[in-house]
Amino acid sequence: MSELRTITRHAGTVLVGQLATMAFAVADTVIAGRYRPEALAALSVGAAVFASVFVALVGTLQALLPVWAELRGAGKQAEVGRSVRQALYVAFAAVAVGGVALLFPGPLLRWADVPIALQDDVEHYLAILAMALPASMLFRGYSTLNQSLGRPLLVTWLQLASLAVKVPLSIWFTFGGLGVPALGLAGCAYATLCVQWLMVLVAVWTLRTHAFYAPYELWRRMEPPHGPTLRAFAKRGVPTALAVLVEVTSFTLMALLIARMGIEASAGHQIAGNVAALMYMTPLSLALATSARVSYWLGAGDERQARHALRVGYKLALGLAVGTSCVIALLHDRIAHLYAGDRPAVLAVAGGLLLWVAVYHVADAMQAVGVFLLRSYGVATRPLVVYCVMLWGVGLGGGYLLAYAGAGPIAPLKTPAAFWSAGAVALFFTAAAFTALLWQVVRERRPPGR
Repeated sequence: MSELRTITRHAGTVLVGQLATMAFAVADTVIAGRYRPEALAALSVGAAVFASVFVALVGTLQALLPVWAELRGAGKQAEVGRSVRQALYVAFAAVAVGGVALLFPGPLLRWADVPIALQDDVEHYLAILAMALPASMLFRGYSTLNQSLGRPLLVTWLQLASLAVKVPLSIWFTFGGLGVPALGLAGCAYATLCVQWLMVLVAVWTLRTHAFYAPYELWRRMEPPHGPTLRAFAKRGVPTALAVLVEVTSFTLMALLIARMGIEASAGHQIAGNVAALMYMTPLSLALATSARVSYWLGAGDERQARHALRVGYKLALGLAVGTSCVIALLHDRIAHLYAGDRPAVLAVAGGLLLWVAVYHVADAMQAVGVFLLRSYGVATRPLVVYCVMLWGVGLGGGYLLAYAGAGPIAPLKTPAAFWSAGAVALFFTAAAFTALLWQVVRERRPPGR
């Protein structure tokens, strides 16, 4: 099978599952928006905080995809099982840290000047999601393992099935009925809690019973923490987790800083952010698939084939990103109306922001593929430095300057577009830096004369 077909099929399968998971957020956004604007604004803030915590923690597990793919490429199947068991210690530690952050978000909400009227709903929402965090982390570990082994289809089927449960539960719990009171935004969180634990229980059953996993000896007795293995995990996982934290918070802190502009600004930003996150699923899927293939070939000792897989992934990501952005630019008003219904103030904000989303996405796609491929080559710290300077400094800092302080002759814009425009510029510089780094790393590994 050609590398193009392998990556495309793997990425396509992952994308379907990612879209199903992303549909959780889309459904909650639409449901909360139809319930009342205040619920949508609270969701904007609550989802931003949860994403900042969860996605950063997931980085510690996501960093292990190239590790497990390399072991598979080298034919070390039993070593994959031992590595997975050691990774459980990482997951348990991450859940402990994340649980504290979700249960006590008050200082962050006050620092961001989130309106008092929203804070109670946000804190209640996050407290419910804290109970879902262990299941969410364990399922992400299961997903990472399957992607590294080239078998994402098992994960995708579970994600699709979970969507069929999540949407009706969210509607039921939010609006009430059949003896259940209307829970508002908390209803969306309770639905997520139920679905996440159901998914992880089915995942464990699959690992236990499916013949595909038998050669990896996953169900041996769990060994005590192994220092060298955990230190190797930390060498990749800590910079990756911090980089993901910077990446995500540069996006999610926008929601907290925009919240002080009012409910309409928060609601419009939530729509734009939801669309941007939905679009991001395609390059993320390609990045995961390409990283798995590049790592597999590196483990097998075939540098030439690894470089070929890298080029295929890059070209696919760029072509799809440009095409998707054009569609969003053409349909931005219709997309905003789908989310907001007939609320003119929210429609005006969201429609304008979606044009920035179209620009933002091209750079976001290229930097996503670049950073995953750098991790396949064991490069984790330098991307973290780039993220700090570009995403926090140029993107978030520049957006705050444009929005609230002004820049030279430019008066404070006091609009979410200030953050989106600065973020787009930051991502283009980030994508360029990652491409240059990757080119340098690959050239250093190329044998002389080739």
